[in-house]
Amino acid sequence: EELDATAPDYTERVAQINAEKAAYRIAECQKRVERNPTDLAIRYEMGVLYFNAGKIAEAMAEFQKSKNNPNKKVASMNYLAQCFTKRKMYPLAVNTFQEAIKEKPVFDEEKKDLVYNLGIVFEAMEKQKEAIEQFEQIYAIDIGYKDVGARVDKFYGAQ
Repeated sequence: EELDATAPDYTERVAQINAEKAAYRIAECQKRVERNPTDLAIRYEMGVLYFNAGKIAEAMAEFQKSKNNPNKKVASMNYLAQCFTKRKMYPLAVNTFQEAIKEKPVFDEEKKDLVYNLGIVFEAMEKQKEAIEQFEQIYAIDIGYKDVGARVDKFYGAQ
């Protein structure tokens, strides 16, 4: 807030401050992990921080542990599958998303996110039929979710 938004180096300074904040959060969370290595909620938090910092391998290790916490299982699996996706390990991503979706009997926001992400992976694998099947599930109940409406309309418009 104290930075001059009109300064020529404003964008660089904001990026530097954000990087410093992220590094501080990671360091502080790492201390908590070291004090409480079996606390799977902290492991999940550590995974999210690593994921947001682009440290995908580190994030994967944390999510693999945190998915053993029943309260963080689906969220951990969602992030873990996104990690696989970022590393172009598409079959692992698909399996993990599908496993997480099975854990969700109710089609809530979390399940929409899982189904949407699975559709994105199928698109990356150039499996348009499987991708549109995922997007259609969401379209049927929430046409305004992210860009699902546009994706489904585009698919049927190309038919």
